[in-house]
Amino acid sequence: MARPRTPLLSRDRIVAAALALVDAEGLPALSTRRLAAELSVSGPSLYNHFATKDELLDAVVDSVMGEVDLTMFDAPQDWRTALRDWARSYRAALAAHPHVVPVLAQGPGRRPNALRLADAVFGCLVDAGWPRGQATRIGALMRYFVTGSALGSFAAGFPEDAALYAADYPHLGEAHRLAEHRRTIDEGAFETGLEALLDGLDLRHRRLRPADPA
Repeated sequence: MARPRTPLLSRDRIVAAALALVDAEGLPALSTRRLAAELSVSGPSLYNHFATKDELLDAVVDSVMGEVDLTMFDAPQDWRTALRDWARSYRAALAAHPHVVPVLAQGPGRRPNALRLADAVFGCLVDAGWPRGQATRIGALMRYFVTGSALGSFAAGFPEDAALYAADYPHLGEAHRLAEHRRTIDEGAFETGLEALLDGLDLRHRRLRPADPA
């Protein structure tokens, strides 16, 4: 009777296993030895696909960027709707993989999916009439906003201990209830901030002059 074959090792299989490990235990858990054990292979075999741990981490992070929907930029109805839909998809991807957010916050580097994302956002803004300098700043602004919103939960940061707030923090009398409404508060805060940003950008866009170089 033939023995069951171990699935062939591939970059995609390694990245998927590494991402699952990071999702479950955080970035410090990712090591060649641990990943090899998860894949039931020898450590050196991983180096046939990734020369260094940093190269592997880049691939893991970029796989998360590959989950972000960019189809709204193919034929955008308008720049504001496209940015709103993209920001929601971007946040959803980061919320599903929060441990990679600190690495993503450093910028795209040489990661193909991240560079495609940056190219799509910038192209949409320039095509909508935004000057290139302003389009660059708006792209940065949106990345700061989305990654910041995914770094942690505001509501979950308040202990569920009413006595903690009673004596010294009179305006936080209901803060102990925030954690139980974490999802509603955090998602509501994101939507409020997103609409406020887009409203402000919309006002600036209406004031643009065709020859404005900034």
